[in-house]
Amino acid sequence: MADFTLTAAPPLAGYNRSFGATSLKAPENLAIVSIALPLGGEAEAEKAVKSAFGINLPDVDMSDVAKDKSSAVMRLGSDLAFVIFPCETPDAEPRIAKKLKGAAYTTDQTDVWCALEISGSGSRTALERICLLDLHPDAFKVNAIARTVMEHLGVIIARTGDDTYLLLSASSSAKSFLHAIETSIENTA
Repeated sequence: MADFTLTAAPPLAGYNRSFGATSLKAPENLAIVSIALPLGGEAEAEKAVKSAFGINLPDVDMSDVAKDKSSAVMRLGSDLAFVIFPCETPDAEPRIAKKLKGAAYTTDQTDVWCALEISGSGSRTALERICLLDLHPDAFKVNAIARTVMEHLGVIIARTGDDTYLLLSASSSAKSFLHAIETSIENTA
């Protein structure tokens, strides 16, 4: 019997393409760990986040970068947040659990999501073509996040810079998601 070794790889690993003034890439080694605040233990969990990352737990639909710039915390709901950070090894969840010292429930979400980063002066125009949200800078500020639909696919969108957005969608439809974003960029370039 032959020996096989399986190596986990993100579904869009290595993707990096420029379309004139707009760039689209799949961030490398991106880990996603969810934090669920326990009922009745929200205050303790919020203190643990402050201690672990040097920032307050962001307001719902907002994100913030850790004080040491090693990770970002995205607040998706009153009792749910994601911690996103670079991690080359499959131990993302234990790292966050250790930092939070049992004050919140943690689950590794890395394999559930695929990530794309779109940046450049044409990024907002490309996204507005397929996104139902108002992405104007006055309505969707830097560090804002939202759940939406793009081309019938569920997406979490985070504005991480003036012309930069992080997009998360289900890894099971990664190629369809990539195709939708590429097509929108090509049609607006």
